[in-house]
Amino acid sequence: MIIVIVLIALLALFVFWFIGIQRMLVSLDENVNNAMSQIGVNLTSRFDALTGLLDLVKGYNEHEYKTLSDVIKMRTSIGSHSKASEVDAQENIITEAVGKIMAVAEAYPDLKSNTNYQNLMNSLNDYEAKVRQSRLVYNDTVTKLNRTIRMFPTSLIAPMFGIFARDYLKTEESKSEMPSMK
Repeated sequence: MIIVIVLIALLALFVFWFIGIQRMLVSLDENVNNAMSQIGVNLTSRFDALTGLLDLVKGYNEHEYKTLSDVIKMRTSIGSHSKASEVDAQENIITEAVGKIMAVAEAYPDLKSNTNYQNLMNSLNDYEAKVRQSRLVYNDTVTKLNRTIRMFPTSLIAPMFGIFARDYLKTEESKSEMPSMK
């Protein structure tokens, strides 16, 4: 009789432990999904600011407007289940568009001095900072998830629930190097 009670108690402990591991893995996975979703929200805001800048550019350079419009149309939505490579692709589109807008602004001083242009560039810079912060949060959250699912015994349990390691967002080499002060 005591052996049966001990076995039932051990089985109950194992079940509670297994449920605890599952809940922890789901929580970490959802944190990663949430962090990716936040990046998507901030990227959408940046694209909205770019669209406003695009409207200003239209009045100054029709050819550049068409080119920028085509670049911005390459945009896709970033959601909670997007991959890091999709976010990096969106970042490249935004970087290309901002570079072209700044080139047009250099060629047209009236545009550069336009109050709406300055406000939109400030908004774009604010969204840039928010995206940068969101990327940091995402990579930190991915680190926690990946570390947990690589450790024994969760490394055996995570695949049972369809929870796998996630990729980190990459830093562009040109952005990670310090600019020359010469």
